[in-house]
Amino acid sequence: MSKRILITGVAGFIGFHLALALLKQGSKVIGIDNLNDYYEPTLKEKRLEFIFARDNASNFSFVKMDISDRDGVESLFASNAFDVVVNLAAQAGVRYRNRFFR
Repeated sequence: MSKRILITGVAGFIGFHLALALLKQGSKVIGIDNLNDYYEPTLKEKRLEFIFARDNASNFSFVKMDISDRDGVESLFASNAFDVVVNLAAQAGVRYRNRFFR
């Protein structure tokens, strides 16, 4: 029986490689990422394109979402029965962007 796995930050380096490995094992993967522009968004988009080009891409779905969108996250959980959640989402440069640290 394949597991249904949610990966936050799926377009990041670790999330991307984890998604590929889990898909290879036959898991169904739902990935979310906000694709922000702190790092080059085209790199993240190319990672997603690579996943969608794989033979097992039918087991992958992507939702562009920020995990701070509480209603969106609650809706995602309400419509999916996840076996595993891997939270890799992070805001790079939080201190840099925070006005209190300037």
